[in-house]
Amino acid sequence: MPDQLLDNPNPAPAQGNEPSREVQERGLTGMPERETELNVAGGPAPVAQVSINRSTVAELERRHILRLQAAALLILAGAAVLTLIYVAKLILVVVLIAVLISFVLAPMVDLLARFQIPRGLGALISVVLLVAVIAGASYVSYSRAVAFMYELPKYKARIQGMMAQVREQAEQIEKTTETVLPSSTDEKAITVKQSSSWTDLVSRNASSVSEIVLALTFIPFLVFFMLSWQDHVRSASVMLFSMENRNTAYVMLGLIARMIRSFIVGNFMIGVFLSVCSIAVFGLIGLPYFYFLGTISGFLSLIPYLGVILAILPPLVADLGHLTAATSLLVIGTVVGLHLIGMNVLYPKILGKRLQLNPLAVTLGLLFWGWLWGAMGLILAVPLTGACKIICDHIEPLRPYGAWLGE
Repeated sequence: MPDQLLDNPNPAPAQGNEPSREVQERGLTGMPERETELNVAGGPAPVAQVSINRSTVAELERRHILRLQAAALLILAGAAVLTLIYVAKLILVVVLIAVLISFVLAPMVDLLARFQIPRGLGALISVVLLVAVIAGASYVSYSRAVAFMYELPKYKARIQGMMAQVREQAEQIEKTTETVLPSSTDEKAITVKQSSSWTDLVSRNASSVSEIVLALTFIPFLVFFMLSWQDHVRSASVMLFSMENRNTAYVMLGLIARMIRSFIVGNFMIGVFLSVCSIAVFGLIGLPYFYFLGTISGFLSLIPYLGVILAILPPLVADLGHLTAATSLLVIGTVVGLHLIGMNVLYPKILGKRLQLNPLAVTLGLLFWGWLWGAMGLILAVPLTGACKIICDHIEPLRPYGAWLGE
């Protein structure tokens, strides 16, 4: 036996004790094939594949948690912004009114700058002229109101007759309702009517009125600083953004400024058209102060929804002494017709293409800002919605919302 071992130095391994030559040649490279055979045969999965599956599930769960956290933070941020907008309503409304007025006066300041007048002095002249115009219009309005109050006793009998007719019709409707519906009366019921004088009403609202008046006094100063520091404010606002976003911010601010200017010019053109038509009709009817009433009615008609009601009241009240069914119907028909033409024909033609907002977005914007800020929200809703669209168009994640707001 030892001689045989010396003659054959590489004897064949015994079966069952050592691996075959094929297994030795495969070595480690043969393990995946074996693992594949085990997987196909339904055997247990390899340890590496199980660890990969677990890491994938953990990554998916982590991403899901991050998405939930981002959504929760977005909801909280939106709620915080809405709360801030509602709480700081007075301050934001004053600032936005000052912004609109500054855009109105900006062409005058630019014109004065061409005559070598410094921008600060031109802004001061523009603001003083604006205050003088508002004071003059207020004085004329007050004088007309006082003259109307002096003439009001002349129409006392006519007003009492009209109120008596309304009262009789109301009593007749009440009697008809009582005959149709069963009346339930309780003899033990006691009706308590609380009386309040006008002094109590004034004292309760004195604080809110004083706050509004105090806030309005800041408007001329805000307009002056916005006009005199226009270039500085715009460049400083752009510098608030990061370097890669400054160009987008500069373009976005320019588009918002152009949109606000188009909004103001378009509303002024529509208001002038409605005022001229109202003055012509009121003059033919013979209303007193028809030029004054026509101007007020024409520009009040620009207010969304409430404008048609506000535009009807001045001519009807002014013609209270000579009011007849024909003249009242003619006044109401004129104001309603001009309002429909202005809102449905002129508004889309003049402002629709410039603002690029669809009617549904405008209506929802009026509802939202009116709910937040009341009457001033209705006036500022369209430029605010247009500014939101411009911002959404220039921010990549918000572009679908900008497309939804657009035409």
